[in-house]
Amino acid sequence: MSSNTTSADVQWKGYAVTDTEKWDELKVIDFEPKKFEDYDIDIKIEYCGVCGSDVHTVTGGWEGVMLPVIPGHEITGRVVRVGPKVTEFKVGDRAGVGAQVCSCFKCVPCNTDNENYCLKMVSTYNAKYPNGDIAQGGYSTAIRAHERFVFPIPNELNLEQASPMLCAGLTVYSPLVRNGAGPGKRVGIVGIGGLGHFAIQFAKALGAEVIAFSHSPEKKDDAMKLGADEFVVTGEGFAKDMQGKVDLIICTADVSEGIPLADLLSTLSVNGRCIMVAIPDNSLPPLHSLQLIGNGAFLGGSHIGSKKEALAMLQLAAEKGVESYIEMLPMKDAGKALKGVKDNSVRYRYVLKVDIDI
Repeated sequence: MSSNTTSADVQWKGYAVTDTEKWDELKVIDFEPKKFEDYDIDIKIEYCGVCGSDVHTVTGGWEGVMLPVIPGHEITGRVVRVGPKVTEFKVGDRAGVGAQVCSCFKCVPCNTDNENYCLKMVSTYNAKYPNGDIAQGGYSTAIRAHERFVFPIPNELNLEQASPMLCAGLTVYSPLVRNGAGPGKRVGIVGIGGLGHFAIQFAKALGAEVIAFSHSPEKKDDAMKLGADEFVVTGEGFAKDMQGKVDLIICTADVSEGIPLADLLSTLSVNGRCIMVAIPDNSLPPLHSLQLIGNGAFLGGSHIGSKKEALAMLQLAAEKGVESYIEMLPMKDAGKALKGVKDNSVRYRYVLKVDIDI
Protein backbone atom coordinates (compact mmCIF):
# COMPACT_ATOMS: atom_id res chain seq x y z
CA MET A 1 0.00 0.00 0.00
CA SER A 2 1.99 2.97 -1.21
CA SER A 3 1.27 6.49 0.02
CA ASN A 4 -0.13 7.51 -3.38
CA THR A 5 -2.68 4.69 -3.52
CA THR A 6 -6.25 5.97 -3.85
CA SER A 7 -9.32 4.32 -2.39
CA ALA A 8 -10.38 3.30 -5.90
CA ASP A 9 -7.15 1.29 -6.19
CA VAL A 10 -7.83 -0.64 -2.97
CA GLN A 11 -10.18 -3.61 -2.71
CA TRP A 12 -10.69 -5.09 0.72
CA LYS A 13 -12.94 -8.01 1.67
CA GLY A 14 -15.50 -8.34 4.41
CA TYR A 15 -18.40 -10.42 5.68
CA ALA A 16 -21.56 -8.47 4.85
CA VAL A 17 -25.22 -8.73 5.68
CA THR A 18 -27.24 -8.15 2.52
CA ASP A 19 -30.77 -8.82 3.81
CA THR A 20 -32.09 -8.01 7.30
CA GLU A 21 -34.42 -11.02 7.02
CA LYS A 22 -31.32 -13.22 6.61
CA TRP A 23 -29.12 -11.34 9.05
CA ASP A 24 -27.15 -14.42 10.14
CA GLU A 25 -26.21 -15.36 6.57
CA LEU A 26 -23.19 -13.18 5.83
CA LYS A 27 -21.50 -13.12 2.44
CA VAL A 28 -17.92 -12.17 1.56
CA ILE A 29 -17.92 -9.04 -0.58
CA ASP A 30 -15.27 -6.71 -1.97
CA PHE A 31 -15.47 -3.09 -0.86
CA GLU A 32 -13.56 0.15 -1.22
CA PRO A 33 -12.52 2.07 1.89
CA LYS A 34 -12.98 5.81 2.20
CA LYS A 35 -10.65 8.12 0.32
CA PHE A 36 -7.21 8.08 1.98
CA GLU A 37 -6.32 11.41 3.61
CA ASP A 38 -3.36 12.92 5.42
CA TYR A 39 -4.34 11.83 8.94
CA ASP A 40 -5.63 8.39 7.99
CA ILE A 41 -4.32 5.05 9.19
CA ASP A 42 -4.88 1.64 7.60
CA ILE A 43 -4.99 -1.33 9.96
CA LYS A 44 -4.80 -4.93 8.82
CA ILE A 45 -7.40 -6.51 11.08
CA GLU A 46 -6.57 -9.58 13.12
CA TYR A 47 -9.56 -9.66 15.49
CA CYS A 48 -12.99 -8.09 15.80
CA GLY A 49 -15.40 -8.40 18.70
CA VAL A 50 -19.12 -8.97 18.19
CA CYS A 51 -21.26 -6.30 19.85
CA GLY A 52 -24.94 -6.08 20.65
CA SER A 53 -24.98 -3.04 18.38
CA ASP A 54 -24.11 -5.34 15.49
CA VAL A 55 -27.25 -7.38 16.17
CA HIS A 56 -29.50 -4.33 16.53
CA THR A 57 -28.19 -3.03 13.21
CA VAL A 58 -28.25 -6.13 11.02
CA THR A 59 -31.67 -7.28 12.23
CA GLY A 60 -33.17 -3.89 11.44
CA GLY A 61 -33.96 -3.26 15.11
CA TRP A 62 -32.37 0.15 14.67
CA GLU A 63 -33.72 1.95 11.63
CA GLY A 64 -31.64 3.13 8.70
CA VAL A 65 -29.64 0.05 7.68
CA MET A 66 -27.52 0.69 4.58
CA LEU A 67 -27.16 -2.65 2.81
CA PRO A 68 -24.84 -4.34 2.23
CA VAL A 69 -23.42 -3.65 5.68
CA ILE A 70 -20.21 -5.05 7.15
CA PRO A 71 -20.62 -4.88 10.95
CA GLY A 72 -17.95 -4.75 13.62
CA HIS A 73 -16.47 -1.99 15.76
CA GLU A 74 -14.22 -3.76 18.25
CA ILE A 75 -11.22 -3.98 15.98
CA THR A 76 -7.57 -4.81 16.63
CA GLY A 77 -4.65 -5.47 14.33
CA ARG A 78 -1.48 -3.89 13.02
CA VAL A 79 -0.85 -0.66 11.17
CA VAL A 80 0.07 -1.15 7.51
CA ARG A 81 -0.12 2.43 6.23
CA VAL A 82 -0.06 5.93 7.72
CA GLY A 83 -0.84 9.32 6.21
CA PRO A 84 1.87 11.99 5.93
CA LYS A 85 0.50 13.98 8.90
CA VAL A 86 0.10 11.04 11.28
CA THR A 87 2.34 11.43 14.34
CA GLU A 88 1.15 8.78 16.82
CA PHE A 89 1.61 5.59 14.79
CA LYS A 90 4.02 3.88 12.44
CA VAL A 91 3.74 0.81 10.26
CA GLY A 92 3.81 -2.34 12.38
CA ASP A 93 2.26 -0.82 15.51
CA ARG A 94 -0.49 -2.69 17.35
CA ALA A 95 -3.65 -0.62 17.13
CA GLY A 96 -7.41 -0.71 17.51
CA VAL A 97 -10.56 1.09 16.43
CA GLY A 98 -13.83 1.33 18.30
CA ALA A 99 -17.31 2.52 17.37
CA GLN A 100 -16.33 5.88 15.83
CA VAL A 101 -14.02 6.72 12.94
CA CYS A 102 -14.49 10.44 12.34
CA SER A 103 -16.01 13.70 13.61
CA CYS A 104 -16.08 17.35 12.55
CA PHE A 105 -12.94 18.18 14.64
CA LYS A 106 -14.18 21.78 15.06
CA CYS A 107 -17.11 21.84 17.50
CA VAL A 108 -17.03 22.31 21.26
CA PRO A 109 -17.32 18.56 21.98
CA CYS A 110 -14.44 17.81 19.58
CA ASN A 111 -12.26 20.41 21.29
CA THR A 112 -13.03 19.31 24.86
CA ASP A 113 -12.32 15.55 24.65
CA ASN A 114 -15.98 14.85 23.97
CA GLU A 115 -15.68 13.95 20.31
CA ASN A 116 -17.94 10.96 20.96
CA TYR A 117 -20.77 13.50 21.26
CA CYS A 118 -19.98 15.39 18.05
CA LEU A 119 -23.21 15.96 16.14
CA LYS A 120 -21.38 15.07 12.92
CA MET A 121 -19.70 11.92 14.17
CA VAL A 122 -19.18 9.05 11.73
CA SER A 123 -19.82 5.59 13.11
CA THR A 124 -17.43 2.79 12.20
CA TYR A 125 -20.01 1.09 9.97
CA ASN A 126 -23.47 1.69 8.56
CA ALA A 127 -22.54 5.35 8.10
CA LYS A 128 -21.49 7.87 5.47
CA TYR A 129 -18.60 10.30 5.48
CA PRO A 130 -19.38 13.92 4.52
CA ASN A 131 -18.04 13.24 1.01
CA GLY A 132 -20.42 10.30 0.56
CA ASP A 133 -17.91 7.49 1.15
CA ILE A 134 -19.41 4.52 3.00
CA ALA A 135 -17.94 3.36 6.30
CA GLN A 136 -17.70 -0.42 6.62
CA GLY A 137 -16.76 -2.28 9.77
CA GLY A 138 -14.42 -4.84 11.20
CA TYR A 139 -15.78 -8.18 10.02
CA SER A 140 -13.24 -7.60 7.28
CA THR A 141 -9.62 -7.59 6.28
CA ALA A 142 -8.80 -3.95 7.04
CA ILE A 143 -10.09 -0.66 8.42
CA ARG A 144 -9.19 2.95 7.58
CA ALA A 145 -9.69 5.65 10.20
CA HIS A 146 -8.50 9.09 11.22
CA GLU A 147 -5.62 9.05 13.71
CA ARG A 148 -7.81 10.51 16.46
CA PHE A 149 -9.98 7.40 16.42
CA VAL A 150 -7.16 4.86 16.43
CA PHE A 151 -5.92 3.58 19.79
CA PRO A 152 -2.50 2.07 20.60
CA ILE A 153 -2.87 -1.27 22.37
CA PRO A 154 -0.62 -1.73 25.45
CA ASN A 155 1.82 -4.61 25.09
CA GLU A 156 0.41 -6.18 28.26
CA LEU A 157 -2.92 -6.84 26.50
CA ASN A 158 -3.37 -9.50 23.86
CA LEU A 159 -5.12 -8.12 20.80
CA GLU A 160 -8.03 -10.53 21.16
CA GLN A 161 -8.46 -9.43 24.78
CA ALA A 162 -8.36 -5.76 23.85
CA SER A 163 -10.92 -5.99 21.04
CA PRO A 164 -14.13 -6.09 23.15
CA MET A 165 -12.84 -3.30 25.36
CA LEU A 166 -12.89 -0.86 22.43
CA CYS A 167 -16.68 -0.66 22.50
CA ALA A 168 -18.09 -2.67 25.41
CA GLY A 169 -15.31 -1.71 27.80
CA LEU A 170 -15.28 1.96 26.84
CA THR A 171 -19.07 2.15 26.94
CA VAL A 172 -19.04 1.40 30.68
CA TYR A 173 -15.69 2.95 31.59
CA SER A 174 -16.67 6.43 30.38
CA PRO A 175 -19.82 6.82 32.54
CA LEU A 176 -18.02 5.33 35.52
CA VAL A 177 -15.27 7.95 35.49
CA ARG A 178 -17.54 10.80 34.41
CA ASN A 179 -19.89 10.10 37.31
CA GLY A 180 -17.33 9.74 40.06
CA ALA A 181 -16.81 6.00 40.53
CA GLY A 182 -13.91 5.52 42.91
CA PRO A 183 -12.94 4.99 46.56
CA GLY A 184 -15.78 5.67 48.96
CA LYS A 185 -18.47 5.21 46.31
CA ARG A 186 -20.98 2.37 46.04
CA VAL A 187 -21.59 1.49 42.41
CA GLY A 188 -24.41 -0.75 41.22
CA ILE A 189 -24.07 -2.69 37.97
CA VAL A 190 -27.34 -3.92 36.45
CA GLY A 191 -26.91 -6.91 34.18
CA ILE A 192 -24.01 -9.38 34.11
CA GLY A 193 -23.27 -9.80 30.43
CA GLY A 194 -21.14 -8.37 27.65
CA LEU A 195 -21.23 -4.87 29.11
CA GLY A 196 -21.83 -5.76 32.74
CA HIS A 197 -18.84 -8.06 33.11
CA PHE A 198 -16.61 -5.14 32.14
CA ALA A 199 -18.52 -2.66 34.30
CA ILE A 200 -17.96 -4.74 37.44
CA GLN A 201 -14.24 -5.06 36.74
CA PHE A 202 -13.66 -1.42 35.87
CA ALA A 203 -15.71 -0.14 38.82
CA LYS A 204 -13.62 -2.33 41.12
CA ALA A 205 -10.37 -1.31 39.41
CA LEU A 206 -11.31 2.33 40.03
CA GLY A 207 -11.61 1.59 43.75
CA ALA A 208 -15.38 1.55 44.21
CA GLU A 209 -17.49 -0.87 46.22
CA VAL A 210 -19.48 -2.85 43.66
CA ILE A 211 -23.02 -4.21 43.91
CA ALA A 212 -24.14 -6.49 41.09
CA PHE A 213 -27.87 -6.53 40.27
CA SER A 214 -29.25 -9.38 38.18
CA HIS A 215 -32.55 -11.18 37.63
CA SER A 216 -30.55 -14.41 37.27
CA PRO A 217 -29.40 -15.96 40.57
CA GLU A 218 -27.05 -18.25 38.63
CA LYS A 219 -24.94 -15.21 37.72
CA LYS A 220 -23.81 -14.75 41.32
CA ASP A 221 -20.65 -16.83 41.07
CA ASP A 222 -19.47 -14.96 37.99
CA ALA A 223 -20.31 -11.59 39.52
CA MET A 224 -18.29 -12.32 42.63
CA LYS A 225 -15.34 -13.64 40.61
CA LEU A 226 -15.41 -10.47 38.53
CA GLY A 227 -15.02 -8.40 41.69
CA ALA A 228 -18.50 -7.63 43.00
CA ASP A 229 -18.72 -7.10 46.75
CA GLU A 230 -22.44 -7.87 46.90
CA PHE A 231 -24.98 -9.62 44.67
CA VAL A 232 -28.67 -8.67 44.59
CA VAL A 233 -31.36 -10.61 42.75
CA THR A 234 -33.86 -8.16 41.28
CA GLY A 235 -36.94 -10.06 42.34
CA GLU A 236 -40.05 -8.69 43.97
CA GLY A 237 -39.26 -6.34 46.86
CA PHE A 238 -35.49 -6.34 46.23
CA ALA A 239 -35.21 -2.56 46.55
CA LYS A 240 -36.79 -2.24 49.99
CA ASP A 241 -33.59 -2.95 51.92
CA MET A 242 -31.38 -1.11 49.39
CA GLN A 243 -33.04 2.30 49.43
CA GLY A 244 -30.54 5.15 49.56
CA LYS A 245 -27.51 2.87 49.56
CA VAL A 246 -26.14 3.21 46.01
CA ASP A 247 -24.33 6.28 44.69
CA LEU A 248 -24.19 5.35 41.00
CA ILE A 249 -25.93 2.75 38.86
CA ILE A 250 -24.70 1.67 35.44
CA CYS A 251 -27.54 -0.18 33.71
CA THR A 252 -26.20 -2.53 31.04
CA ALA A 253 -29.37 -4.60 30.46
CA ASP A 254 -30.14 -4.72 26.73
CA VAL A 255 -33.87 -5.12 27.20
CA SER A 256 -36.69 -2.69 27.93
CA GLU A 257 -39.49 -4.87 29.24
CA GLY A 258 -38.90 -6.05 32.76
CA ILE A 259 -36.28 -3.51 33.82
CA PRO A 260 -37.39 -2.50 37.35
CA LEU A 261 -36.37 1.08 36.66
CA ALA A 262 -38.39 2.79 39.39
CA ASP A 263 -37.14 0.30 41.99
CA LEU A 264 -33.54 0.77 40.87
CA LEU A 265 -33.86 4.55 41.12
CA SER A 266 -35.14 4.17 44.67
CA THR A 267 -31.86 2.51 45.72
CA LEU A 268 -29.90 5.67 44.88
CA SER A 269 -28.53 7.99 47.51
CA VAL A 270 -29.49 11.68 47.44
CA ASN A 271 -28.68 13.02 43.96
CA GLY A 272 -27.46 9.58 42.93
CA ARG A 273 -27.31 8.78 39.25
CA CYS A 274 -28.55 5.95 37.07
CA ILE A 275 -26.84 5.85 33.67
CA MET A 276 -28.26 3.79 30.83
CA VAL A 277 -25.60 2.41 28.49
CA ALA A 278 -27.40 -0.31 26.52
CA ILE A 279 -29.68 0.71 23.64
CA PRO A 280 -32.56 -1.79 23.40
CA ASP A 281 -34.85 -1.65 20.37
CA ASN A 282 -37.85 -0.55 22.45
CA SER A 283 -38.57 2.33 24.82
CA LEU A 284 -37.81 2.23 28.54
CA PRO A 285 -40.60 1.63 31.07
CA PRO A 286 -42.66 4.75 31.85
CA LEU A 287 -41.70 6.86 34.84
CA HIS A 288 -43.56 9.40 36.93
CA SER A 289 -41.66 12.43 38.20
CA LEU A 290 -42.56 11.39 41.75
CA GLN A 291 -40.22 8.42 41.27
CA LEU A 292 -37.31 10.85 40.82
CA ILE A 293 -37.93 13.51 43.43
CA GLY A 294 -37.88 11.40 46.60
CA ASN A 295 -34.07 11.22 46.51
CA GLY A 296 -33.36 13.80 43.81
CA ALA A 297 -32.29 10.99 41.49
CA PHE A 298 -30.79 11.62 38.06
CA LEU A 299 -31.49 9.38 35.08
CA GLY A 300 -29.08 9.75 32.17
CA GLY A 301 -27.31 8.12 29.28
CA SER A 302 -23.82 7.73 27.88
CA HIS A 303 -22.37 7.12 24.43
CA ILE A 304 -19.12 5.15 24.00
CA GLY A 305 -16.19 7.36 25.13
CA SER A 306 -13.44 9.71 24.03
CA LYS A 307 -9.95 8.81 22.90
CA LYS A 308 -8.60 10.23 26.17
CA GLU A 309 -10.86 7.84 28.07
CA ALA A 310 -10.02 4.92 25.78
CA LEU A 311 -6.30 5.31 26.43
CA ALA A 312 -6.85 5.56 30.19
CA MET A 313 -9.16 2.52 30.12
CA LEU A 314 -6.66 0.36 28.26
CA GLN A 315 -3.89 1.36 30.64
CA LEU A 316 -6.07 0.60 33.67
CA ALA A 317 -6.96 -2.79 32.17
CA ALA A 318 -3.28 -3.54 31.69
CA GLU A 319 -2.36 -2.45 35.22
CA LYS A 320 -5.26 -4.06 37.07
CA GLY A 321 -5.67 -7.23 35.03
CA VAL A 322 -9.13 -6.51 33.67
CA GLU A 323 -10.10 -9.44 31.46
CA SER A 324 -12.45 -9.94 28.54
CA TYR A 325 -14.44 -13.13 28.97
CA ILE A 326 -14.39 -14.26 25.35
CA GLU A 327 -15.29 -17.11 23.04
CA MET A 328 -13.16 -17.21 19.88
CA LEU A 329 -14.59 -18.06 16.46
CA PRO A 330 -13.27 -17.82 12.90
CA MET A 331 -14.76 -14.84 11.10
CA LYS A 332 -16.64 -17.15 8.72
CA ASP A 333 -18.79 -18.03 11.74
CA ALA A 334 -19.91 -14.43 12.24
CA GLY A 335 -23.53 -15.47 11.71
CA LYS A 336 -23.28 -17.99 14.52
CA ALA A 337 -21.80 -15.31 16.76
CA LEU A 338 -24.56 -12.83 15.94
CA LYS A 339 -27.18 -15.48 16.80
CA GLY A 340 -25.41 -16.23 20.08
CA VAL A 341 -25.48 -12.55 21.05
CA LYS A 342 -29.14 -12.21 20.11
CA ASP A 343 -30.00 -15.37 22.09
CA ASN A 344 -27.89 -14.17 25.02
CA SER A 345 -26.03 -17.47 25.05
CA VAL A 346 -22.48 -16.11 24.87
CA ARG A 347 -20.33 -15.78 27.99
CA TYR A 348 -19.70 -12.92 27.57
CA ARG A 349 -18.26 -11.66 24.25
CA TYR A 350 -17.47 -13.31 20.93
CA VAL A 351 -14.24 -12.35 19.19
CA LEU A 352 -13.80 -13.20 15.51
CA LYS A 353 -10.40 -14.07 14.09
CA VAL A 354 -9.88 -12.91 10.51
CA ASP A 355 -9.75 -15.87 8.09
CA ILE A 356 -9.53 -14.01 4.77
CA ASP A 357 -6.70 -11.86 3.47
CA ILE A 358 -6.43 -8.43 1.87
